[in-house]
Amino acid sequence: MLPFTQEQFLAVFVSYNRAIWPVQFGMYQLGGLAVALLFWKPKGADRMIAGILAAMWLWTGIAYHALFFSAINKAAYLFAALFVIQGGYLIYAGVYRGRIQFGVRSGSASWVGIALIAYAAIVYPIISIARGHPYPAMPVFGVTPCPVTIFTFGLLLLAAPPLSRWLLVIPFVWSLIGGSAAILLNVPQDWLLLASGFIAVPLIVFGNRRAA
Repeated sequence: MLPFTQEQFLAVFVSYNRAIWPVQFGMYQLGGLAVALLFWKPKGADRMIAGILAAMWLWTGIAYHALFFSAINKAAYLFAALFVIQGGYLIYAGVYRGRIQFGVRSGSASWVGIALIAYAAIVYPIISIARGHPYPAMPVFGVTPCPVTIFTFGLLLLAAPPLSRWLLVIPFVWSLIGGSAAILLNVPQDWLLLASGFIAVPLIVFGNRRAA
């Protein structure tokens, strides 16, 4: 049993989206840049992609979870901490250490990664609108946890193995938390979130083993 109703849940998105505009537009631009950098590989492209992912996790943890979602669910402070940790680790592993190399490659992992990226940025909002929850009463790409997690799995599937398993822990945990809540709240665009962890993590771990 959740400590809030669907109406309260959607009301948080309304107030949040109105308060942070036009950050949503900027995050879409950053997401587009991350995708472009997968194909156009200037010097430092991998660090920039990791930095974009980190910015999404840090923003979502602090702005969404800690400042807005906590109004209806005190567990949001724990969620905020997890998102900040994930953002910090992306900065450490991907930006500072340069240990994540992104790129489109052959194989099922890349195709699944591209599909998840497209779903998070394009299909996700279309489903929300079709279900009668247009902006601002909807989770928006880049600034809310479920699209950020799906987008992250998509990009990590496009990372060259071996990839640190620590990068997968918090996204997988959130896929369970956010995905199960989505079912209880009847948010169908988040149903894929629940499956995304079970799809992405085995593919990445299998890729790591093949690269070992």
